[in-house]
Amino acid sequence: MSDHANPKKPGPRAASRSHATTRRSANTDGLKTRDVAVSALYSVLVEHRPFDDAFTRAAAARDLVARDRAFARLIATTVLRHRGSLQAVLNTYIAKPLPERMGRLDEILLAATAQLLLLQTPPHAAISLAVDQCRADSSGKRFASLANAVLRRVSESGQGRLQSLDDVVLTFPDWLLSRWNDSYGAVGARQIARASLAEPALDLTVKSDPERWAERIGGVVLPTGSIRCAQAGRVEDLPGYFDGTWWVQDAAAALPAKLLGDIAGLSVLDLCAAPGGKTAQLAAAGAEVTAVDKSAGRLQRLSENLKRLGLAAETVVSDALTFSPGQKFDAILLDAPCTATGTIRRHPDILYLKRPEDIPALADLQKRLLDHATELLKPGGVLVYCTCSLEPEEGEKQIEGFLARHRDFARRPIMLDEETIPMSWRTPDGDLRTLPSHFADLSEGLQGLDGFFAASLVKSC
Repeated sequence: MSDHANPKKPGPRAASRSHATTRRSANTDGLKTRDVAVSALYSVLVEHRPFDDAFTRAAAARDLVARDRAFARLIATTVLRHRGSLQAVLNTYIAKPLPERMGRLDEILLAATAQLLLLQTPPHAAISLAVDQCRADSSGKRFASLANAVLRRVSESGQGRLQSLDDVVLTFPDWLLSRWNDSYGAVGARQIARASLAEPALDLTVKSDPERWAERIGGVVLPTGSIRCAQAGRVEDLPGYFDGTWWVQDAAAALPAKLLGDIAGLSVLDLCAAPGGKTAQLAAAGAEVTAVDKSAGRLQRLSENLKRLGLAAETVVSDALTFSPGQKFDAILLDAPCTATGTIRRHPDILYLKRPEDIPALADLQKRLLDHATELLKPGGVLVYCTCSLEPEEGEKQIEGFLARHRDFARRPIMLDEETIPMSWRTPDGDLRTLPSHFADLSEGLQGLDGFFAASLVKSC
């Protein structure tokens, strides 16, 4: 009888070695996962780099499997959403100010504290791996004992301290809360901020039959027509992905394209098109779409997604300010660059990357983009302008200035029914204004919406 037919059981020493090897492998994977999270946090908080780019580079350098990559991302985004409160907890247990040259100690402690207090990571794992990270950091290794002592105290009594803190006041910059107080009132500003700190659900735009696909995917159909999933896992694993049935797009981001109305057979220009959710909407609605973006890489990804969806659009690498195709379009969708303060729930790094002075600079860019778009639109055509900013200078005030400059344009109030866009989402002038605090009546895990402004403008014949 062969050895394969009658395998011998390993002896005690062999089994012990096998278990030790498994533990070492798990520790190595756990350390790599935490290293990715800490590297991404350092890039955002110290080097002021966008999180998505920083995380992609860090994860690629360590070749994480999908599950570990997802956990690393969760650790990092949890810290970014709750950094103020997490830091306040840590400060409770650190007796003296730390020196400036301490490597990545701050980010290591924040990541471990988030695991202990918010992610229910077993204390022995979170603490021991954080200590290992300190020891591996040339500038932070002398703080390994301190990290061990502080994190043990966090594990023992940090939860009570965390519950006593005001997460909104500690995490949001004063200048942003002050602006929201002025624009939306104290109660509204706090509702917006609280909603912005919650991890968002996954929203999908489906080509057709959302009810059937919501059932297959395990989501719900929102009044706006999007499908929302609370716990989706890997996007690629959901039914319909490889069939090109749907694409990822926040429910609010899916609304501006609908303001164009029936565009079947019309020529539509999508300015600043990447990442491409709105381009897909326009193509799926039967328009002849020209998608313009100055980033060749982002347009390449847009084209790849359109191919998966079985949709077509002409893509052009060009600065939207100087795009001159030699033709005019029936309709234009301008999703202008902005501070993106309405998307903090999806991009918490905005809390650390944006500054008050960004608002007037971007508002000036938006003004120039709008003025250029008027030259590309046919008489009688529709121009929809939108931003994912909560700042009036990038929304309501921008359109006020535009209409004062361009007397040949008139505002067209939202034409969609109240079930799709409730009256509370409409400005007094009939434009769209969604807030992160909208959809608060949905069940936990399904609440919230990106903050968007959109206006529909018609050029006189």
